Amino acid sequence: MGMIAETRPIQVQLRKDLVRNIKRGHAWLYSDALETVQEEAGPQAIIFDRKRQAVACGMYSADHPIRVRVCRTQPPFVLDDEWLIGKLRAAVSLRSRCFSADTTAFRLVAGEGDGLPGLVMDVYDRVLVIKVDGGAPQAFYQPQQIAEWLMQELNLSCVILRSRHRQGGGTFTQTAEVLCGQLSTNPVAFLENGLAFTADVLHGQKTGFFLDQRDNRSLVRSLSKGLRVLNLFSFSGGFSIAAGVGGASHVTSVDIAKPAIEAADRHWLDNGLEPKQHASEAIDCFEFLDRAAKAHEHWDLVICDPPSFAPSERSREKAIPAYGKLAQLAARVTGSGGLLAAASCSSHVTSLEFSSINAEALGKERRNATLLCDRGLPPDHPTPLAMPELRYLKFQLFRLD
Repeated sequence: MGMIAETRPIQVQLRKDLVRNIKRGHAWLYSDALETVQEEAGPQAIIFDRKRQAVACGMYSADHPIRVRVCRTQPPFVLDDEWLIGKLRAAVSLRSRCFSADTTAFRLVAGEGDGLPGLVMDVYDRVLVIKVDGGAPQAFYQPQQIAEWLMQELNLSCVILRSRHRQGGGTFTQTAEVLCGQLSTNPVAFLENGLAFTADVLHGQKTGFFLDQRDNRSLVRSLSKGLRVLNLFSFSGGFSIAAGVGGASHVTSVDIAKPAIEAADRHWLDNGLEPKQHASEAIDCFEFLDRAAKAHEHWDLVICDPPSFAPSERSREKAIPAYGKLAQLAARVTGSGGLLAAASCSSHVTSLEFSSINAEALGKERRNATLLCDRGLPPDHPTPLAMPELRYLKFQLFRLD
């Protein structure tokens, strides 16, 4: 068996004139863009324009709003192992230029950004974690065969498949399966710009760590010397350790999940930092901020990196005021001349909207704010230029007078 499902491709015809969008790199075609196709459709499809000329090929799903995920826009319109291996090697080559030996965890494949829709791969030292999102990609990619090829190509010790399965009532369950090799220890130890961390590759959030904030952790490290730092929604302490190694006088980590706080405490010690310079608390961050504001506590640098408040379009209405409330509360505990870092990983809230939310919130608190930087995803999380909706991460740093 090959690395992809090599079935005879179906033919789909565009109902709208979307050829230019496709050729520019927009990889998604929704149901209203296509004429009807046969009911029993396989995972591969060739896309024709309204003149019956083949313009692209990709993977097809009959029961998903994204009916076609485009993979190739130039002939030959064939998807096979040779095509997949070429894409994987290009992804490996890009990452080899992005990182030095003091960073051993990174995103190896970023779905559409690497021309492999629905396929995500993260490396933690010599352990690789695969995630396949969506019905069409799950029918198209063959994870076991991909894992076997990658084991040899990258000299890995283990490949894990993380999967999400839909249950009744709109809920999901998460599973993890070792496809190749052996997982000798979990969490898995790795380095990020010389800092020591671990990732729970079997049960942790995402694939075990928030790799997309790497560059922003480096920024915090460079800014933290002599500062009192508050890290809200700290997870396993990435920003906290960066601040500590950067010379912060004291760091406070806050997260509602006790296991995350315990991991943050371990990571602090693993990096040789002084225990008395770190405080941690497992508590709801909004509750913590309310209490801290009433006690007139202040920090020199406050970091807000919450989970997505808008995981779907339907949740936007509640998410926007939630981001605003968080920015207001965080501003109340940021000292005069201090720094406030606000992040959002909600793709349904745009960068412009996030800027407006923060501006309004800081205005309500009567804080004169200066925007120091407005950042997004790092280079190992590439996105097609034509698909701004995939650029989910926003990170804005303000100085508050």
